[in-house]
Amino acid sequence: MNKPQWWTDKHEGTWDRIKDAMKRDWEQTKHDLSKESGKDLDQSAGDTVKQAAGKESIPGPHTPNDKWGDVEQGYRFGAGSRGQFENEYPSWNEKLEHKLSTEWTNLETGKDWDSVKAHVKSAWHGIKN
Repeated sequence: MNKPQWWTDKHEGTWDRIKDAMKRDWEQTKHDLSKESGKDLDQSAGDTVKQAAGKESIPGPHTPNDKWGDVEQGYRFGAGSRGQFENEYPSWNEKLEHKLSTEWTNLETGKDWDSVKAHVKSAWHGIKN
């Protein structure tokens, strides 16, 4: 995946730590909403937070839904952005959104900002680095 210039090994490590927990949460949410997709992993929001923070181990492997690949880039970018910019922007605002939108566009991921903004924002609000 393309990375912004400021992305460091610290951001990569943070993302690696939370990625599997977020995948489990994604599968559980899909299951809870439709019962026809996703997996019932008995995963609560509290489990996801503890797993992402490294305070709880992530249960054995599972087969992620192909749709996870559609949202992973946005969550990854949001998680890294939080760690990079939270001191400069303590809360989500128009200036931060403009900065992240510009950086996202410059990455040339093939996905426009509007298609990932909600995932970036969700990660920004939900993840402490």
